[in-house]
Amino acid sequence: MDISNLISRVTQYITEAAMRIFKPDEDEYPSTGVQPFAGYPYNEKTTNSW
Repeated sequence: MDISNLISRVTQYITEAAMRIFKPDEDEYPSTGVQPFAGYPYNEKTTNSW
């Protein structure tokens, strides 16, 4: 195997890995914002006391 061919393949391998790491996100998550409160308010009478 030719040394210049080996260096070219190693460089291509490292470059492709860096491109995958630093490319823009392709996720299609919905934008998030203020979410409505879906729980129950704190009630001191119904809590367990330790």
